[in-house]
Amino acid sequence: MANNKSVRRHLDAFIRGRNIGKLEEGRSVTSVAAEFGIAHSIVSLLWRQFQTTGTAIRGFSSGRPRGTTPPDDRYIVLQARRNRRQTAGEIARHTTQATGRPISRFTVVKRLHGGGLFARRPVRCVPLTPAHRRRRSLWCREHRNWRDNEWGRVLFTDESRLSLSSDSHRILIWRERGSRNHPSNIIERDRY
Repeated sequence: MANNKSVRRHLDAFIRGRNIGKLEEGRSVTSVAAEFGIAHSIVSLLWRQFQTTGTAIRGFSSGRPRGTTPPDDRYIVLQARRNRRQTAGEIARHTTQATGRPISRFTVVKRLHGGGLFARRPVRCVPLTPAHRRRRSLWCREHRNWRDNEWGRVLFTDESRLSLSSDSHRILIWRERGSRNHPSNIIERDRY
């Protein structure tokens, strides 16, 4: 067992007790650490804790407890996958209603990031019918031999939005990295 040092993050109560028992027998910290495959510093800290407090029980960890359980985390990710256009606040409200515990939208965003979902703008495209595709293909074939001076007379326009306010009112969706062009992440628009 001496080869797997630092594999365990925490020692269970039984192993802690066995370590203390071996040290009380008079064995050295180094030999006990080697026998159990634990780092020397961990056994030394355990022995010092036992000598100071008289117990080797692991203390409670500090920090804020998690607001959600693993099933709650799965529920949050599932909600976002079912309706990708839901905001984090809406998902937080649904989760709060389902679990009965208040959950903030910041917690929801963290859980979605943990589940591989990120808020991104959806791809917008014009829905093309087969007739549209045929006409576009024909136009491309007709103009494939144009020269620079002919293309110089063509005006290409950009339909970018201009917003004077700070809020652009753009809709975001929850999606995984690398899934930009997936059909569920595309919003079709046809203005004309």
